[in-house]
Amino acid sequence: MSFLRFATRTLRPVPVCHFSTSTGGTPKSSSSNLPFYLGGAGVTGLGAYLFLGGSPAPFSTTTSKPKQKQEKSALDPERFLDLKLKSIEPYNHNTSRFVFELPDGGAALSPITSLVVVRASEGSEHAPVDKKGNLAIRAYTPISSPDQEGELVLLIKKYENGVISKYVHERLRPNDTLAIKGPIVKFPYKANEFEDVALIGGGSGITPLYQLLNHALNDPVNRTRFTLLYANVSEGDILLHEELATLQRAHPDTFKVVHTLDKPPAAGWSGASGYVSRELVQAHVPPAQKGDKIKVFICGPPGQVSAVAGKKDGMKQGEIGGILKELGYTEEQVFKF
Repeated sequence: MSFLRFATRTLRPVPVCHFSTSTGGTPKSSSSNLPFYLGGAGVTGLGAYLFLGGSPAPFSTTTSKPKQKQEKSALDPERFLDLKLKSIEPYNHNTSRFVFELPDGGAALSPITSLVVVRASEGSEHAPVDKKGNLAIRAYTPISSPDQEGELVLLIKKYENGVISKYVHERLRPNDTLAIKGPIVKFPYKANEFEDVALIGGGSGITPLYQLLNHALNDPVNRTRFTLLYANVSEGDILLHEELATLQRAHPDTFKVVHTLDKPPAAGWSGASGYVSRELVQAHVPPAQKGDKIKVFICGPPGQVSAVAGKKDGMKQGEIGGILKELGYTEEQVFKF
């Protein structure tokens, strides 16, 4: 979007409305303009000059332009871009936030429930490869807002057998680059398509669920009720703990989070304990009988996904199974990230 600006020369300041989201430079007066007023305007100009207090009226010097609305993602879903690592922010004992710079200060403009694919940049030392000798790739869901300008934030947990996660944690330093491609949409979420949405997550599988929650709950037109069942080993393993608590405080009528731990603390723990069980699902997830008014999203370790919703078949959803099948949920009601 662009707007026309008019520079105005006048002896008396005239209010001007600028259609801009930013403020232009402050006009300055200069006594060097006195000959212009005296010579070009004669006695009348001199009278106006004296009437205005001995200083000529300022020229309009506003030159700032309104910022154009970004229409295209700073990322590319068809090819990898080398993004510079801006900073590393430790989160807990095995997870950190990795902040990458987006080209030209743009935004990712990632549709909700979309991911990015990452690999080492070409020519990087110690670049991990797959069994075929090609650069290994992994998918991550950004936790930064889709319209956050200039930055893409990935919350990456380090796994001892994680090819990419170990590389990122052990080899990458600020100013290094990582090749990133995306955004790639996983599920075409629409506001208020469902009355209830249940999200079941484990460990770092929280990231796509959080992305959906953060977007939907902060949408002023949202009427969908969300319930999150989030499983971890210990309290220190809970990712985005405060962010989830903040969402629950801000949206008490439409969001409930239930934490469950394999190893809960001996005292002071008010959540559940153990894995995501049939009993936990029955207690907190709306029943399958709600039909197309209920949707269940799940993302977590393969063992959890298999036990709760049936094994995922590579990039395909795979058949419904596990606890959700036992409780009568159908493949149409369940989506596995």
